[in-house]
Amino acid sequence: QLTGRWYSIGLASNSNWFKEKKHLMKMCTTDISATADGNLEVTSTYPKGDRCEKRNSLYTKTDQPGRFSYTSPRWGSNHDIRVVETNYDEYAMVATQISKSTGSSTMVLLYSRTKELSPERLERFTQFSRQQGLTEEEILILPQTGEKLEGTR
Repeated sequence: QLTGRWYSIGLASNSNWFKEKKHLMKMCTTDISATADGNLEVTSTYPKGDRCEKRNSLYTKTDQPGRFSYTSPRWGSNHDIRVVETNYDEYAMVATQISKSTGSSTMVLLYSRTKELSPERLERFTQFSRQQGLTEEEILILPQTGEKLEGTR
């Protein structure tokens, strides 16, 4: 049901990389497809400088519906991924607990089927992120990509 194309509209995180990279972040697209055994193949395309970078991840389903796990081969971190709420055809909110040897962090992602979401959904994302202990500075509504911004190099 989560399969298909999504846009990341919001991202909230208390991780160090987020604090460092926040000012560079832009909306990206995520394509989700289900494997035969019920896992999710997730391909995210991020704008990076003037090109796009693709990342593939395999989210392994757990015994709990809407809950997946993922281990990052690159960082060695374990991700506990929970689909918090979704109506499948408009938006999905996903919360991830990330743990690695250096400590743990929380990340909340707001996905949308289109590049725009209602203010109510954005507000709900902000509220939910706050409930996860994230602060204003750690909550970001991502700027849209695809348009070349005037005056940028």
